[in-house]
Amino acid sequence: MALGSLGPEGGRRPMHEINVIPLVDVMLVLLVIFIVTAPLLTHAVKLDLPRASNRPNQIHGDHVEVAVRRDGSLVWNGEPVTYAELEQRAAVLAADAPETEVHLHGDAAAPYGDMARVLAALARQGLTRIGFVTDPREDGAAGS
Repeated sequence: MALGSLGPEGGRRPMHEINVIPLVDVMLVLLVIFIVTAPLLTHAVKLDLPRASNRPNQIHGDHVEVAVRRDGSLVWNGEPVTYAELEQRAAVLAADAPETEVHLHGDAAAPYGDMARVLAALARQGLTRIGFVTDPREDGAAGS
């Protein structure tokens, strides 16, 4: 490493070497920090996650099929109904058999607000076993 001289010409010439000692000091400090914090990053929380299967769920007992079409119309077990009739039938079902499963089918083009409105109406009447039904054969492509 070239050091500047104390002579009359030594102070006028620029140094041609980079001083790397501060860089080495910073790198050593970072190395020590990483050595200290690395064991903290490897500490993991053990979780027992459930296993998923790709088999369709088996339908047990009675269930009710509710469908929301793309135009917002409703179908209760294959029969067209209005929102008022839906709430009325849901209230009767909740009073008679509150553990009945409700399978909610939604058309891919059905507005989200209509689905939320039906879901809220069913839950408001006391039906708690509500499930969304999907068709695994659909690939989600429009027009196919």
